[in-house]
Amino acid sequence: MNLPNKLTMLRMAMIPLFLVFVLIPNTLFSHTYLVALAVFAAASFTDLLDGRIARSRGLITDFGKLMDPLADKLLVMSALVSFVQLTWVPGVVVVIILAREFLVTSVRLIAAGKGTVLAADKWGKMKTVSQMVWICYLLLSRWLMSWPQLEPGFDVMLGVHYVLMAVVVLLTLYSGYNYMVSNKQLFADA
Repeated sequence: MNLPNKLTMLRMAMIPLFLVFVLIPNTLFSHTYLVALAVFAAASFTDLLDGRIARSRGLITDFGKLMDPLADKLLVMSALVSFVQLTWVPGVVVVIILAREFLVTSVRLIAAGKGTVLAADKWGKMKTVSQMVWICYLLLSRWLMSWPQLEPGFDVMLGVHYVLMAVVVLLTLYSGYNYMVSNKQLFADA
């Protein structure tokens, strides 16, 4: 297994550690959200790193084309589902994101059945980056909200959270639409 694929696998291995820290009650350890943010940011960084290494060293593999987006989905979905449990994010937002991911994965499976491996396009990458930025922001703001002296800024922090959430939903919907239109030839025989 090459280095980019090892980094992809490391990203998936970091998910349980992230979940432990995001779901531990903040009353047990006051910096759980900050540690969860550090783990999530490190895992997200491996996404950037594995792609750059794979392209620069000519190490792009079918395994990487399939597993890299899967690792991204698992990381993001683990965060968002835990955020629903913590009541930080409405369930409908997560359902929209999950529906897009199932749709794209289904298209990839159809393509794989026809001998084609579909890599993520630029809109899918932008969607993933926006999700990761939003998740990092949400973890940071929740950690900051544990500091009573920052209470006057809570409304601003929540406003930024809602703007970022809207951007994520719009990019999720558009990237899903674009993926379907770009790969419509796969459905020509249907």
